Amino acid sequence: MIIDTHLHPTNLIDEAWRHTGEPFTGERMIELMDGPYWINGKPRRIDMGFIQPPPGNTVWREGGRGGREGIRDYMAYVTELTQKYPDRFIGNFNYNPRFGPENGAAELEFHVKEYGFKMMKLHANMHAYRPDRALDWLRPALRKCDELGVVVLLHTGDGPYSIPTQFYPIIREFPNVEFIIGHFGVQTGGVYCFEAFWMIMDSPNVYGESGWLLQSRIVEFAKEMPRDRLVFGTDSPPNDPGMWLTHLEVLCHEPPQGLGIEEDQLEDYMGNNIARLVGIQPTAPPASVEEARVQLAAGSYGAPTE
Repeated sequence: MIIDTHLHPTNLIDEAWRHTGEPFTGERMIELMDGPYWINGKPRRIDMGFIQPPPGNTVWREGGRGGREGIRDYMAYVTELTQKYPDRFIGNFNYNPRFGPENGAAELEFHVKEYGFKMMKLHANMHAYRPDRALDWLRPALRKCDELGVVVLLHTGDGPYSIPTQFYPIIREFPNVEFIIGHFGVQTGGVYCFEAFWMIMDSPNVYGESGWLLQSRIVEFAKEMPRDRLVFGTDSPPNDPGMWLTHLEVLCHEPPQGLGIEEDQLEDYMGNNIARLVGIQPTAPPASVEEARVQLAAGSYGAPTE
């Protein structure tokens, strides 16, 4: 199955990205996920995706509520979508410590237990704190992640507060929490992919997200990384999922452009690795074009094991 770790549907105009001036709703997101996308000559869809609000909509604005009420306000539409489309969307809780660290930790637990959220996002740049110096702001939520088995997605790739190694202190302090380096250290402000790579190689609880990573570096890093440490994420919108799927598909090509990997390994990168982390049953890739067409028509992939 294909699972996208990084999607941003919204029923509001995005405060930061703006896009076309029209909200990119959950229904538009499902249409985007449905593709079809052609992987090794077979039609596929993005079966499931972790959804979160656009980062610009998770900051306090004049007239907005604070505390736990304010957090529920910015998480409300994502929560609604996870309940409306449970076979397609999984909740990713955005933790903004400026609404109060204990408030955020309590709301994380609420969203996990009440709505089945399985991931938490830290966006230190958007929320304006330095993660290696604001540990007291992060610890309440990380303790909940440790207790509840929640995976943590880190926005990385731009300064001053989202350089990958700035998260090393909290990663070291919580060795039983799984951390995904979002964008693999690449974003609009910088290319820190080598930092991200060595963090993954150095720490057994650190994973890399494929989206934004340069295609040639995907090949270089996948050659050395443990097979279970790369996950698929697109940061859509504004990004196009098909482009990032193609970047992973290249790994099946012959060297030097690819690595000649088997489709089972590609399936791990595209979805099974993150599935195993959050308790979703992994699936084998379709064996033929016809099998892929049947799965696409039936929507048969994407059922949680719970």
